[in-house]
Amino acid sequence: MADKAISNDSLAMDGGKKKFKGRKLRIGMIGCGGICQTHMGAYQEIPEAEIVACCDILPERVVQMAEKWGVQKGYADWREMLKKEKLDAVDICTPNGVHCAPAVDAANAGCHVMVEKPMAMNPAECRKMIAAADKNGVKLAVGFQNRYHERTRFLKRAKDAGKFGNIMFVKVQALRRRGIPNWGVFGQKKFQGGGPMIDIGVHMVEASHFFMGEPKPVAAVGMTWTYLGNKPGDVVCPWPGWDFRTYTVEDLAIGHIRFENGAVMEIESSFAAHIPENRFSFSVMGDKGGGSWDPAEIFTDQDGTMVNISPNYLPDCGFAKLFVVKLQNWVDAIRKGTPLGAPGTEGLAVQKILDAIYRSAAAGGKEVKID
Repeated sequence: MADKAISNDSLAMDGGKKKFKGRKLRIGMIGCGGICQTHMGAYQEIPEAEIVACCDILPERVVQMAEKWGVQKGYADWREMLKKEKLDAVDICTPNGVHCAPAVDAANAGCHVMVEKPMAMNPAECRKMIAAADKNGVKLAVGFQNRYHERTRFLKRAKDAGKFGNIMFVKVQALRRRGIPNWGVFGQKKFQGGGPMIDIGVHMVEASHFFMGEPKPVAAVGMTWTYLGNKPGDVVCPWPGWDFRTYTVEDLAIGHIRFENGAVMEIESSFAAHIPENRFSFSVMGDKGGGSWDPAEIFTDQDGTMVNISPNYLPDCGFAKLFVVKLQNWVDAIRKGTPLGAPGTEGLAVQKILDAIYRSAAAGGKEVKID
């Protein structure tokens, strides 16, 4: 059954400007670990929002939120926070396995939702989150910052202007030579849903899919391998000492996605691979031109000559800046009714791609259909 098309722009609350006139958007943080700290830093540059409460199962993190950021109201259970605090919105920064439940509960409590990437563990959870947001008329955004990156915008403007013509092939790379996280639960499939494909591959998959115009994926082939992460690390590397005993995710994942419009996407993602260096980028081949994300370039023919076109200037797009941009977009969408950059429906589309690669890998690399 085809998914119901839901536009988060249609969920804008009438009179949003009037509702928030004279006061800030009241936000509760759910999950206060590493990525939450990046969010908190970004909120310091968004004067229209304030973090009034937080929630984490680890008491020391709640204490840190009070000491470092001045968030004095802390909870161990998001349900209690939703019940006791008059929140306008929540920002979910938990492990992937704890995205769906608090998002649904928050939406049912009338709160707008920002959820970190990936949107959830699987498409079924994404649909539950979208349904709850739709039912309650709240904004649901997914933390896809790379679609706001100036390199992505450069290529997207060129694509929309017809510079690439018909997009035939996109190659996506999110590769670490040796970058297995040595903190959190990134190596445990039951909490994360997978390894590099769902954790870092998602970044470039979503940016490239956004660039392509979000065509509908219809089938996938995938393979995964684990060969380093489940063994003691004895090689000098930037992130040593990961917990190999609990490591149940892949080191390397490869995917091949076919889209309804005939385009093909290939994806390579690794936590650990024998490659020259880390690589995060995507490249595109169209019948009128090609391009790459890093470096940002366009390859085409001009006046009988093969030419490479690169921007003379692109605005700063550091990691921290991207978080400011994506959170500001969400805050503005709530307060002003402006377009939401990465609504839940787009999170679902990306999740279908990731899910299909893992399903195919589990089936020995056989092609699987994407509903």
